[in-house]
Amino acid sequence: MQKVLGYLRKAIEHYNMIEEGDKIAVALSGGKDSITLLMGLKALQRFYPKHFDLIAVSVNPGFEFFNSDFLKETCSKIDVEYVEYESHIKEIVFDIRKEKNPCSLCANLRRGILNSTAIEHGCNKLALGHNEDDVLETFFLNMLYAGNLSTFAPVSYMDRSKITLIRPLVYAPEKEIKKFIKRNKIDVMPKNCPMDGVSKREEIKDMLYKLTVKIPNVRANLMGAIKRAGINGWKEVK
Repeated sequence: MQKVLGYLRKAIEHYNMIEEGDKIAVALSGGKDSITLLMGLKALQRFYPKHFDLIAVSVNPGFEFFNSDFLKETCSKIDVEYVEYESHIKEIVFDIRKEKNPCSLCANLRRGILNSTAIEHGCNKLALGHNEDDVLETFFLNMLYAGNLSTFAPVSYMDRSKITLIRPLVYAPEKEIKKFIKRNKIDVMPKNCPMDGVSKREEIKDMLYKLTVKIPNVRANLMGAIKRAGINGWKEVK
């Protein structure tokens, strides 16, 4: 946990993600990233100089492998309030619209539900479990498929909903999150999405892995370039 907390605290303090009196909703999907984020923030809460409250919010998309009981138990073990919203995402995206590339619509629907549910429960911030790999994969996806140099921001204020999105795991490599889960024998939901392993993001993930094998410093170089360019609110912090 100490290594995970190190990544968390670095990002939180670099981008002032947590302020005194915040109530933070953690988007809990049941995967390794969201569970690591929830446990990390709960551990941080015990000693962080700024007081903040936590709840976990899950969007039930209607897939048969979504396990509400598992998520409830996960939150109960660490004494975090659990809130679930039962949605019709599967029906809308896969049954009615039959989207060939469903990820964007699915993500937008989830995000809208997470925002509104967080607000209903008095939260002013929503914490998402994106890690460092997600930052770099999104950068390549946007550059190669959309022709723009961008990735998601560490902190984003949503004008319409008046809620702030924070991503405390953006400095944590995916491999370190996997190590944390394995070493501590933490259970995760085995599958979160029917598109796992077949999306464009998976192709980019494979490309990034091959680049890392050939150029060991490529990840640090890319993150440095994103910060120096100030892309989407990223900045170099001395």
